[in-house]
Amino acid sequence: MELTRRDATAALATIGATGGIALGARRTQRDPDDPNQPKESVSDERAKATLIAVAEVVYPEAVSGLEAFVSEFLDGRLSTESHGTGIRNAVAELDERARSWYDGHVSELSAEKRDRLLREVGADSADEAPDGTTAEQVRYYVVNELLLALYASPKGGKLVGIENPQGHPGGAESYKRGP
Repeated sequence: MELTRRDATAALATIGATGGIALGARRTQRDPDDPNQPKESVSDERAKATLIAVAEVVYPEAVSGLEAFVSEFLDGRLSTESHGTGIRNAVAELDERARSWYDGHVSELSAEKRDRLLREVGADSADEAPDGTTAEQVRYYVVNELLLALYASPKGGKLVGIENPQGHPGGAESYKRGP
């Protein structure tokens, strides 16, 4: 199943996000004295590259067109000040671990190493928390963000039997037929 930019726009509409286009490589302000802040600032392009790489591990194999889909979805999500900052911070933390443990950015690692990195960070079993530990933030801003994008889109929703995700019209016919 190929996902498109149109599917990403539909997912953004479902969750009530606006799909503004992020211009340039925006950087966030960081307090260098705050131990909870990543040491590095992350551009929108780095955030997109990282989430596309993680999507290749997290999404089912039947899904294709990840780059355009994730990139378009993130244009809408990164343009939101607080949520965009959270995504960038989580990506910076994940990338810092990838460089420390595997000598490369997340997007440069093999799929096997990306999967291992997510598990070693603890993102596979952590509860999601936007202000929590690194594992909780990666779960919230990276893994769950990608799953939200996928399953809020009509095509992605079909993978789990959601023929008519909230926010998408289906008419009375969609309620009369079985799954």
